[in-house]
Amino acid sequence: MPLRSLLATLCLTLASQGYAAEKVVVYNWAEYIPEGVLEAFTAETGIEVEYSTYDNNETMVAKLQLQGGKGYDVVVPSTYLVSRMRKEGLIQPIDKALLPHYKHLDPALLDKPYDPGNQYSVPYLWGSTAIGVDGSVVDANSIHSWADLWDPKWKGQLLLIDDVREVFHMAYKINGHSTNTQDPAEIEQAYTTLKRLMPNVRVFNADAPREPFLAGDVALGMLWSGEASMAQAENPNIVYVYPDEGAGFWIDNFVIPAGAEHVANAHKFIDFMLRPEVAKQAVEAIGYATPNLSARALLDASLRNDPIIFPPSEVVQAGEFQEDIGDAAMTLMNGYWEQLKSGQ
Repeated sequence: MPLRSLLATLCLTLASQGYAAEKVVVYNWAEYIPEGVLEAFTAETGIEVEYSTYDNNETMVAKLQLQGGKGYDVVVPSTYLVSRMRKEGLIQPIDKALLPHYKHLDPALLDKPYDPGNQYSVPYLWGSTAIGVDGSVVDANSIHSWADLWDPKWKGQLLLIDDVREVFHMAYKINGHSTNTQDPAEIEQAYTTLKRLMPNVRVFNADAPREPFLAGDVALGMLWSGEASMAQAENPNIVYVYPDEGAGFWIDNFVIPAGAEHVANAHKFIDFMLRPEVAKQAVEAIGYATPNLSARALLDASLRNDPIIFPPSEVVQAGEFQEDIGDAAMTLMNGYWEQLKSGQ
């Protein structure tokens, strides 16, 4: 009998005898874990994974707020949300003594302002947000700037990531401001700038933004680096352009909610994902950069040297990583965001 079937039979037997099966409840981005990894974790540890997904950060954090930090053992927020969730008491400290594979992580991607000392978070994947172009339809050499997307000739043709921080990033950089601004005047200016862009927008997408490109529904717009990498694997005409004003950068992190019921299992799951061979699979399957130095060394040179996945240092220096901007600025931005999407 296959090992997976044996485990299932064992769990059913234990349940019939009044024992609860060991489990870990994971809430992650859609399409954000390699196929077979969850099964491999269960086969090795006997811990079942209850797995569900979300499409954007705000959906995830709103659910945790509603549930008082309960319901999940591992979630995967982006950079700026870690500090916000910590301040709101939604996550608990990580015990790095339970993570023997933590040693593989790149020190350059640790100890960031959103979580000094990585007391509450462990980097999983990192990447960028820049411009996707279908070179068979649009001359990729003509696109070099976020500002290019405002050209009236793109009316009704653009794809935007359905994420408030990502979209406002474009306007901030065009206006010469930080993506982490908290200045109400700069936020309002970005809203005014984005209002002029809305006639060009065909679709918002945060589930799988590569799909409209691959389907031929759009030929220009925003893309995450991993989505661009996967799209290019299917259609070599897809080009990823780092804009002159600077791309957006982020790190997605494992955190443990404050109300997690299976904390020990959460640590086991996170450490499993930190294994170099597992982190290597994540890059190969999903197309985002790993912060795991040992995993990067295992990658084929074509991936290790791919500038979409691992951008040159000058591109990273020209861009900006997201940070927490505080409740007041975020509330103001979300208000403008709703107005933009409703056509106001």
